[in-house]
Amino acid sequence: MKLYRFLSDDDTSAFCHKVSAALNKGWALHGDPTYAFDAARGVMRCGQAVVKEVPGDYHPDLKLGEQ
Repeated sequence: MKLYRFLSDDDTSAFCHKVSAALNKGWALHGDPTYAFDAARGVMRCGQAVVKEVPGDYHPDLKLGEQ
């Protein structure tokens, strides 16, 4: 099955570490990253979709971050 996650965080090194950790667990980048201003908090936010092929069947209770 193919899994999809959308990672997001403030524009800090924490976001880069989050994406790097996913890549090192076998996730692959999917599409272009996003970058937007969060006016309510006054910060820039980043986002990146990632996908991964894993064995088994999908179910909504699946913990994507643990894959």
